[in-house]
Amino acid sequence: MTALVDIELELITRGTARFPQAVVRDELDNRLLEELPTIQINQLPAGDDDGLRLARMLVDIDVYAASRAEAIVLASDVHAWVTRELRGSHSSTMVIGRTGAITLPAIRPYENTALRRAGATYELFCHPVS
Repeated sequence: MTALVDIELELITRGTARFPQAVVRDELDNRLLEELPTIQINQLPAGDDDGLRLARMLVDIDVYAASRAEAIVLASDVHAWVTRELRGSHSSTMVIGRTGAITLPAIRPYENTALRRAGATYELFCHPVS
C-alpha cells in the first residue's frame, strides 16, 4: 500500500469540524473579505516517504482575519490543533502520527490591507488506514 494520502482534504475536513466559525479551504477566491476568518491549507511540493507506508507531509496553513490580533489568536489555535490534537489521531482513511512546526505562527505579508494573514509551516507523519 502506498504512503500517499490526500492531506489537504483530510485537514480541511477535520478543520471544518474543529473550527466551525471559520471557512476552511485550499484555495482563496474573490469573496475572501466576506468569508473571514478563513483557514487556508496547502500541501507543499516537498516531503518524503519510506516507500512503503509512512509519509512526511509538509503543509502551509495560513489564517486570514479582520485584524492582526484575530489572525494571531486563530493561528495560535491552529498551531495547538496541529501539534497537540492531530498528533496520534486517525480517521476512516488515515492515521496521523508525529506532528511539528517547521516555522512558528507569525504575521505574513498580504497585499490587501483590509485583512491580516498569519501562518506557519508544519510537518505531519501519516499513513493510510490498513
